[in-house]
Amino acid sequence: HVQLVESGGGSVQAGGSLTLSCSPSDYTYSTNCMGWFRQAPGKEREGVASIFTGRSRRDLFYADSVKGRFTISKDNDKNTLYLQLNSLRTEDTAMYFCTQGTYYAPIGDIHRHQRGQGTQVTVS
Repeated sequence: HVQLVESGGGSVQAGGSLTLSCSPSDYTYSTNCMGWFRQAPGKEREGVASIFTGRSRRDLFYADSVKGRFTISKDNDKNTLYLQLNSLRTEDTAMYFCTQGTYYAPIGDIHRHQRGQGTQVTVS
């Protein structure tokens, strides 16, 4: 059973940056759709960003709340997904989960894919 392993969370001051990473426990396991969603106490779950890789295409999707501040990327050689978080705000505080799936899902539904254990991001 392939698991997702996230890292890179932490505590940072508003305006700061973090880089989250996510890798499958079997690095040879690759899927078409990977992404990040977040969950904060008392708030609705929110899809943050996703990458869908089809035949000779790669589509990126972002939530409006993070456009221009967060960047999702994937290193195919390392089979590792990244989320660069810049200009962090207190409202970005949440547990961030990496997801992977073999089919496309709208960003609002990526939480339905397999997820990791999450990594905490705290902005003060």
